[in-house]
Amino acid sequence: MFQEWGFLLGEIWVLLALAALIGLLAGWIIWGRASSYEGGDVTNLQADLDACRAKHADKDAYIKDLEADLAACQAARDTAPVAAPVPVAAPVAAEPEGVDYDGDGVIEGKDEGVKPDTLTAARGGVADDLKMIKGIGPKMERLCNDLGFFHFDQVASWTADEVAWVDANLEGFKGRVSRDNWVEQAKVLAAGGTTEFANKVKDGGVYD
Repeated sequence: MFQEWGFLLGEIWVLLALAALIGLLAGWIIWGRASSYEGGDVTNLQADLDACRAKHADKDAYIKDLEADLAACQAARDTAPVAAPVPVAAPVAAEPEGVDYDGDGVIEGKDEGVKPDTLTAARGGVADDLKMIKGIGPKMERLCNDLGFFHFDQVASWTADEVAWVDANLEGFKGRVSRDNWVEQAKVLAAGGTTEFANKVKDGGVYD
């Protein structure tokens, strides 16, 4: 019986020794790792965390700078004066070339048709307002005066051949007499009548 108790006590001591050894081993592992975390590993982790925080702060600052730049650009755009549209000049119609105005089958240039009677100056020193004929503006009126035409009755009396001559000799405006029917308008005005266009000129709605 005592031998059995001695055997059991021996086993107990062996087990206690093993438990103590296991405990020492586990403690060494746990405390060893903890000490390593408390040393270099913890320092490294803290450094990485600080670096991430610094990058995050730099990112926030960069975003704020971009937002400020965007706001400044939008404000400048909203307050910038709007440029007026550049007017596009109307295309200038090319002068007809090689037109047989008198219909004789021969293109004679400035010698087309027959030159009408002209005046060196307006009768009584007062010319009619040829601008009341549609198709005669200020520049055209000066050209007509240079050619010797100052009055409605002059234009009203032109024959077909005379119209052909004037058409061919209106530098820069060739063919305008026929296209704008000057003779028909001049006949009305020479007789003391008026036209819708002449009324507009009188009212100052065309050239003033």
